[in-house]
Order: sequence, then C-alpha cells, then structure tokens
Amino acid sequence: MVFIKRSLAVVSICLLAGCAGLDKPDETATWNAQKLYSEAKASLTDGSYEQAIKYYEKLEAKYPYGRYAQQAQLETAYAYHKNGDTAQALAACDRFIKLHPNHPNVDYAHYLRGLINFNDGEGFMSEVSRQDVSERDPRAARESFESFRELVSRFPESRYAADSEKRMAFLINNLARNEVHVARYYYKRGAYVAAVSRAQTAIQTYPQAPAIEEAMFIMVKGYEALGLKDLHDDAERVMKKNFPNSDYYALGLEREKPWWMLWQAF
Repeated sequence: MVFIKRSLAVVSICLLAGCAGLDKPDETATWNAQKLYSEAKASLTDGSYEQAIKYYEKLEAKYPYGRYAQQAQLETAYAYHKNGDTAQALAACDRFIKLHPNHPNVDYAHYLRGLINFNDGEGFMSEVSRQDVSERDPRAARESFESFRELVSRFPESRYAADSEKRMAFLINNLARNEVHVARYYYKRGAYVAAVSRAQTAIQTYPQAPAIEEAMFIMVKGYEALGLKDLHDDAERVMKKNFPNSDYYALGLEREKPWWMLWQAF
C-alpha cells in the first residue's frame, strides 16, 4: 500500500513537470520595439485584433518611450474599435489625446473617437429600429458631434476635416429630428405644452436643420390646440414665411424623410 502511494506521488510529480514543460516560452521576450510594432501591425492588417492588442500592450510595457509606443497607443484604439470593444476604444482615444495633445496624428484620434460614437449611435439614427425614438439615447450622437467639431475647429487643414463636416451635418439633423420626434410624440398624446416646448428646443438648438420645418408646424398646431390664438398666429406667420410651400399643411405630421435620404443629401 505504501509502495502504491509513493508510486502515485511520483507519477503526479512527473505529470506536473510535464505540464509545465508544455508552456510555450514568450516568443516576444527577445523582440525589440520595431519587431513588436511590426508584428502588431501585421496582426492588425490581418484582422487579428486581439493578437494585435496584445502585441501593442507588450510594446508599450517594454518600451514606453519613443515613436513606436506612441503609435501603438493610437493603433490600439483602432484595434479595440474593430474588435467591438467601444468602451476600451474610447478610453484609448482619450488617453492618447491627453498624453499627446501636440502629436502629428492627434487629429486622427479625435476623428476615430467621433467615428466610434457615430457607429455606436446607429440605433439612434436608424429608422428600422423598433424602439420608440422618444426613448432612444442620443448621447453617443452628441459625443460624436463634439469630437468632429473639435477636430474641425483645431485642425481645419486635417485630411479628416471634410468627412467630419459631412458627418456633423448629418448628426445635427438627426439630433434635431430626435427632439422633433419627441415633440410629435407628446402632441399625438395630447400633451401640447410639452410638445411646443420640445419643438422650441429643436428650433433654438438646431436652427439650420431640415427637421425644423416639422418643429415649426408642431408649434403651430400645439398653440392651436391650446387655444392660444396670438401665439398660434405668430408661429404660423413664421412658418409660412420660412416654409411657404410646406407639405405639412396637406399631410400633417405623417410626412418625414428616411434618415438614409438625409445622409445622401450631404
């Protein structure tokens, strides 16, 4: 019995030693910064985003200073974005912007941050979503707009400025439409004071957005429903001056362009 126990103990030790021997050595142990960056970039290009992130993180840990580490921080944000990790991608962008405000590629960090939130807000901007638009959170769209605005303001000559301006125009109208959607939601449920208030917010905040036409009509109809004749007449006068041929007078609050048509207009 003692012999059997000793034999089992020896076998267990051998098995543990064998398992330890199966551990792969760290292939990156002898790599320099250039080699780590090259392998990370290759993984990124191949779509192996998790592997790319691991290489970038090892690069920054082993060689925290120099151009390779800085570029790794920026490309890590992109890798996280492509891997579907929005929170990590945004954090990486913010970190790069904070650490390297004068870096030659900091404009791209702002642009990438805008893109990440732009894509994250697709549900808010899509007509095919089944969620009531009044319940959707436009926060990602607002943050996307702010990132693009920062880029255009600080780096007007950036290669990303033109596309940022187009996306800003699209976002402005969708943010305006969100306010108008909520105003229409209130109007159709008889909450006329709330409807007028949200319509006014849309007009004041996004005065150039195409959705303002509907906002003005909601104000006209809202004041009419409330029996406020003077305010109704003033709102209708402004409405007819700015939109003399508006279809809303014929079609009511059912007229609306799909979001993709608005995007194609820019």
